[in-house]
Amino acid sequence: MSRALSLLVALAATLALAAPAAAAPRYVSLGDSYAAGPLIPVQLPPFGCLKSSNDYGHLTQQRLRFPEYRDPSCSGAKTDHMTQSQGVSPGPNPPQFNSLTAGTRMVTLTIGGNDIGFSSIAQDCFVTQPSTGSPCKDKYTAGGQDEVSRRIAAAAPKVGDVLRGIAARSPDATTYVVNYSAIFPHEGPGCYPQMPVAEGDVPWLRAKQVELNAMLADQAAANGAELVDVYAASRGHDACSLPGVRWVEPVTPASPAAPVHPNLIGMKAMADLIVAAARG
Repeated sequence: MSRALSLLVALAATLALAAPAAAAPRYVSLGDSYAAGPLIPVQLPPFGCLKSSNDYGHLTQQRLRFPEYRDPSCSGAKTDHMTQSQGVSPGPNPPQFNSLTAGTRMVTLTIGGNDIGFSSIAQDCFVTQPSTGSPCKDKYTAGGQDEVSRRIAAAAPKVGDVLRGIAARSPDATTYVVNYSAIFPHEGPGCYPQMPVAEGDVPWLRAKQVELNAMLADQAAANGAELVDVYAASRGHDACSLPGVRWVEPVTPASPAAPVHPNLIGMKAMADLIVAAARG
């Protein structure tokens, strides 16, 4: 009996050594520049991604302390950069989904803004003189169709594909869709020249951001993800607010951050919201 028992113990030990180790619980922060924190110190490689060591992912990880953490977020990322390399320079940035594992337990995601052409819309809407008109709205709604609304609708299934892709690769993960911070005041006028936009374009641009965030909320709900509603929390902290209050910098930043992007205060606030959601 003792010999048989010894053989069983040896066999069990051999099987244990041969069995693959369980993947360590991991947190992965996916997304674009609103996740990456361009120009907020300290910037991390690949430097073409303009990713900060103080983006909301890193700040969240400092508090939740997952055994493993990965942050492949990258400025300029679109939904297709979840599965394709992004040709930033210096770079490239590998497909962001490469960071997902079966052991991933938490994912945050901010994506969709570049799929609708956020940067080009901003450039088109900035004016050099105060105006009461709506030249940007007029351009994007010429012919009776709202081009930005069309782009938001076209981006919706792409965001859905991203969420389903996360679930397929990391089936035990909780995914949090982190939407976009308020850029303009939620109501009322803008703040020329801080945000050099024609008076008539302010309500239209505000409505487009609300529409984009609503699409993200819809896709989160339809695909089993949780929404972190940064937009609602950021009212009163838009780019027209005073330094020290605002979460998003205006066209000429007063603190280290890219124009019309979250600053360090905004990143800390987003991390607070994510941590609160994760702790439930």
